[in-house]
Amino acid sequence: MRWRRWVLGAAVCVAVALGAPTLLDRAGSVSRDARPGTGTAEQVERGRLLALAGNCATCHTARGGASYAGGRAIGTPFGPVYATNLTPDVDTGLGRWSSEHFWRALHEGRGYDGQRLVPVFPYTEFTRLTRADSDALYAYLRTLPAVQQRNRAHELAWPYGTQTALAAWRLAFFRAGSWQDDAGKSAEWNRGAYLVNGAGHCVACHGGRNALGATADAGFGGGLIPTRNWYAPAFTRAKEGSVADWPLDDIVALLRDGVAARGRASGPMAEVVAGSTQHLPVADLHAMAVYLKSLPVEDVPAAAPGEQPQPAVRELGAKLYGDHCAGCHGDSGEGGAIPNGPLVVPALAANRLVTMDPPANLVRAIALGGFGAATVANPRPFGMPPFAHVLNDEQIAAVATYLRSSWGARAAPVKAFDVARFRGGQE
Repeated sequence: MRWRRWVLGAAVCVAVALGAPTLLDRAGSVSRDARPGTGTAEQVERGRLLALAGNCATCHTARGGASYAGGRAIGTPFGPVYATNLTPDVDTGLGRWSSEHFWRALHEGRGYDGQRLVPVFPYTEFTRLTRADSDALYAYLRTLPAVQQRNRAHELAWPYGTQTALAAWRLAFFRAGSWQDDAGKSAEWNRGAYLVNGAGHCVACHGGRNALGATADAGFGGGLIPTRNWYAPAFTRAKEGSVADWPLDDIVALLRDGVAARGRASGPMAEVVAGSTQHLPVADLHAMAVYLKSLPVEDVPAAAPGEQPQPAVRELGAKLYGDHCAGCHGDSGEGGAIPNGPLVVPALAANRLVTMDPPANLVRAIALGGFGAATVANPRPFGMPPFAHVLNDEQIAAVATYLRSSWGARAAPVKAFDVARFRGGQE
């Protein structure tokens, strides 16, 4: 944490020297006559779908709180950030905002008063939204019930929340942009690319983050989600999250139902399916599938033989697997099915979650359990019980190591240190 502050402090000094806070990072002007407005029924419906595509309610709704009224704490390595009130309350929400204010927030990352917003709000991706879509989203939010709930100040360590530090960050990592269709691609591909890269802001997780919280890989190269310790797999690696060889219908099924023939949503992705993608029109899901399927797959050379699991560790893992896991997942990791029905318990053999590096998702699944996304097509998703209260770190590591070295898998062993590192974090 200390060295991050030194790096950002140096960037702040450079930004001040260059005049970034005043000359290079000025806010776009909003007319003094700009007043709150309303939209047409068509705009409101379009905005409702955009809010779903962006999964806005999930972040802007505190557990047990009013929808879109803010207050949810979002953990970051720099301190918690609190989501703001998006309802049209005049005193605490967006009631005074005009469509111009709202457009500036999405396009430039500026608040009502022109202050720079913390980039936990993904304006870095929302900047690609068209003005028409910004106006539609604004029109939808104006129809929500007004909730009086004051916004809570962020609790960022110094200097991360200062306007000068944010100016320096923007100088290094942000440029306001606009969406441009690729003339060489189909209209459906362009629609999917727009949703994935704009409203869906998928790269916010699947691009990883650098030391200062900016997207590390705009090409969806995967990364650990800060403070949550879930790993968002790379869309560009066959052994992680690539769907290049999936049928389009299976990709749509994963986004709509949370379950497909070759995978299922878990962890934060289950939240996305439950709160966002399952509610989108099938045409939009199909467009997203076309785009995701087209992403290039990196040619990753085969890894050299790595560390082999110690026989005693693997033997312990096999015993624990037989005692706690085989009853559901099968003696050979084949998964479990309802009699004469579909596969309900996921197979562990040839499962990318099992062999992925880092092993964060496997550790969290064993230690903390969890459910898939509850959807119309899958209303009672498989529930994985937690084992952190039954198994210690060494035992969880042994089970994970056994899985990663069985049924043809040859992934690196998991250490107790890995379990201690990945099992914690914000849920």
